[in-house]
Amino acid sequence: MVSADNTKPNVVFLAVDDMNDFVGCLVSRPNAITPNIDRLAARGVCFTNGHTAGVFCAPSRAAIFSGQYASTTGCYETPNYFVHHPEIESLQTSFGKAGYTTLGAGKLFHHPAGAIDQRDWTKFFLRNQFQREGGWALESWSSDTPVPQPFPASVYNKGKEITGGLFLEWGAIPDEREGEMADTIRANWAVEQLGQKHDKPFFLACGFYAPHYPNYCPQKYFDLYDRDAIETPAFKEDDLDDLPQKIIKQRQNRRKQHYDELVAMGAWKDALHGYLACISYADAMVGRILNALESGPYADNTIVVLWSDHGYHLGEKGQWGKHTLWERTSNVPFVWAGPGVARGSRTDVTVSLIDIYPTLVEQCNLPAPRQKLEGVSLASTLKTPDEAKDRTVYLPYINPGEYTVMNRDWRFIHYDDKNQELYNVKQDPHEWNNLASDPRYADVIATLRDSAPTDIADPEPKLNSRRDLVVEGETFRWEQGKGNYVRHPKYLPYTDAILKQELANPSK
Repeated sequence: MVSADNTKPNVVFLAVDDMNDFVGCLVSRPNAITPNIDRLAARGVCFTNGHTAGVFCAPSRAAIFSGQYASTTGCYETPNYFVHHPEIESLQTSFGKAGYTTLGAGKLFHHPAGAIDQRDWTKFFLRNQFQREGGWALESWSSDTPVPQPFPASVYNKGKEITGGLFLEWGAIPDEREGEMADTIRANWAVEQLGQKHDKPFFLACGFYAPHYPNYCPQKYFDLYDRDAIETPAFKEDDLDDLPQKIIKQRQNRRKQHYDELVAMGAWKDALHGYLACISYADAMVGRILNALESGPYADNTIVVLWSDHGYHLGEKGQWGKHTLWERTSNVPFVWAGPGVARGSRTDVTVSLIDIYPTLVEQCNLPAPRQKLEGVSLASTLKTPDEAKDRTVYLPYINPGEYTVMNRDWRFIHYDDKNQELYNVKQDPHEWNNLASDPRYADVIATLRDSAPTDIADPEPKLNSRRDLVVEGETFRWEQGKGNYVRHPKYLPYTDAILKQELANPSK
């Protein structure tokens, strides 16, 4: 049984977290084993030059679901456009107004309590009752999920007291405990939805936390790789020497803190191993959903779009993580397949995740939202990618007025008038040679700079300092207040204290 309104395509909307361009269909190095993302790309369009709309989780996801950049919404570091700008109609709202059943699960929005836009979901899956009664917190690694033993597992954290997050933490869990992992539970729920009868077209969105740290996944995904054969990314010892004064010290310190320490430990390949294993785990969860779709009644009338919220440095430019304006943060896996999408096409036309909303508006005949969408529809590009013309896309940074703009040939980074970077990415794909101070490129800089917006919003206030999170039964709302938001201990990332408590009370 297909959707009753089979003139409207269904949509399967798949998000992964912190996944960079190591995936197989992007032909990067080190090369991750991703047969499921690769087969999706083989029957659709793979954008090799797709870029995020925010430099880390919260602003990227806010931009995707609102269709507006942080420079418009003020969500430079925060996800809550729907609190300070309730006039914004989120992506799922447009689907709901078009008569779609809207189904959501996992990390689509940012994961702390109070960060999910609850509006207009027919059903939003949360894996336990506490999440509904605790402000819809989505912590994927908490007291009800398995972690490696002993804990912490990575050589980087061995012997340390873990009191906050699980950065640079990796390790295997027993294969038989895969079903207890949050991402597995989410994938299985999405599979169940595809096995049900739907009398209306559906928008099924599922977000995975992997390969975000901690890089914990079943042993079998580690076993896919020979640790010693893993290729480390290209690296240039003096790469940071030509950076603007505004950021050079910060980036040098970040290098010393993470990359240099891993190299000194002989653990660079170990860290890459954990990351690659978790990419393959995320790929396997994507595969479960694709299998259910392809073997079911909705295979021929469903658009699939897969995206990562941003990329990730794993040693390139001496950095480990995101939060930069370079290629490794901005470039993301971005794949479409289904009705209206060419088959088996790779294109290097420059696109942005901000384009998702307007593309789905056109492809699914959704009503235009109240707010102006700042991306462009990719519908014609998806249909005939070989005819697409390149364009310059924009990416705002954490501080208002700081940004990068990029296209096939150039990346221009602007902090202020005296602190800039320019890279000829066609000739210098590693962004090793900053040309911003060379007067020969003044016209290039002027042209690129003119493509960036000039009307820049102030940052939205941080909610926990200006508002109270009010939980009412199984839902929540934000209201004006002194600021009462404190993350519940049950859903803080694992700490030594929480682990010891769990080991002492395993039945709780």
